[in-house]
Amino acid sequence: MRGDLHLLTAVEAVGHILDGRLTSEALVQACLDRIGGDEIHAWACLDPDQALDQARELDRIRKRGRATGPLHGIPVALKDIIDTKSMPTERGSPIFAGRRPEADAEIVDRLREAGAVILGKTKTTEMAFVHPTDTLNPHDPLRSPGGSSSGSAAAVAACHVPLAIGSQTGGSVIRPASYCGLYGFKPTRGVISRAGVLQTSASLDHLGTFARTLEDTALLTEAIGSYDPADPASFARPRPRTLMGARAEPPVDPDIAFFEFPFHDLLDADARDGIEAVIDALGPRVERLPVADTLTGLVEVHLTIHEYEFVHHLEETITRHWDLLSPTLQPVVERGQRISEAQYQDALGVRDSAKAFFAKHFDDFDAILAPSATGEPPLIDSGSTGDPVFCRIWSLTGLPSLTLPLLVGETGLPVGVQLIGGAEEDDRLFRTAAWMQRTLQDAA
Repeated sequence: MRGDLHLLTAVEAVGHILDGRLTSEALVQACLDRIGGDEIHAWACLDPDQALDQARELDRIRKRGRATGPLHGIPVALKDIIDTKSMPTERGSPIFAGRRPEADAEIVDRLREAGAVILGKTKTTEMAFVHPTDTLNPHDPLRSPGGSSSGSAAAVAACHVPLAIGSQTGGSVIRPASYCGLYGFKPTRGVISRAGVLQTSASLDHLGTFARTLEDTALLTEAIGSYDPADPASFARPRPRTLMGARAEPPVDPDIAFFEFPFHDLLDADARDGIEAVIDALGPRVERLPVADTLTGLVEVHLTIHEYEFVHHLEETITRHWDLLSPTLQPVVERGQRISEAQYQDALGVRDSAKAFFAKHFDDFDAILAPSATGEPPLIDSGSTGDPVFCRIWSLTGLPSLTLPLLVGETGLPVGVQLIGGAEEDDRLFRTAAWMQRTLQDAA
């Protein structure tokens, strides 16, 4: 094949590789050429020789007629909080400079089993929390790509790789995907193992996926889901078949809810107008629902659990290396240290009640429609990677969340629209998303 190989979707590329029209080596080399000097600073570690060796071996496997996987020969980027024994895992902090894990994370094993090429590690905010890294938004180098999965989102948006893995504890997949004009997906908590990944909040941490198409997002998610007894959140049940969901037609038009949260006042005017335009285009399929104070209060409940668990999970590291923490992170740690055990236990109880509420809610609705972020990406000079307020409730409750690049802001930068589904109904969520895209295209 000839042409711009780095522009191929993963679904296209794996099809071409398996039918012999493309080699993994050629695809990986095209991605490396595209990365070049990495002007957007997306990569924390890149080993071209290692990546090309992986690709050549996968090409040999295919030529010999051996078994191939759903991601056979496709380069994938990993957020630099995911342990890799063949590359450093430095977690965006000088505390972990030069850290070489002794074993791969479970997700790395799943990717290799699926036939993926691990291209490299992408930059993360400091320990996957608030302090930005130096990654630039490919759509505008003066803007943030979001956080904490900054490099993963930027690398896919810049066509460095077709697929990347990130993580979300608050809004660290959905928000960067929105800012970078991508599809980003946080599956139901427990679908993807977190073993071997930096733990910042045992109750809230999720792994997630980035891609440039809905089908690619579904393909990657389905390939890496597995039961893992090493992860307490993992469940020993079949995983939703997300790729089938993305390709399916719903038996009837979906019913979608839109909660009138008071923090929608934080939306930029163009983002608010865009969401309203989507709701108008979907017409009677969207039902506006009032919000009780208890539901709005879940944002603070999430923050309590996140900050308390971050401090306690990383207590030894924080204590020993306080001077190496950024001035951005230090006050967050101090706030977390002031949260009492009673406040934390109360927050966990409220979370459990919220999960029960949404379990009943999805008896009547296929999805919830919500903003992905407050609007266009913030300027890097602001020192912020954006506000995760529109993601916190869905991270708290562990529900599958998907952002679609449907809107643009007043300066032409991307603005995502979020869909949230029922627990372990990730395939149904993809089916609803595909229906919504087709419906909006027909209405345009």
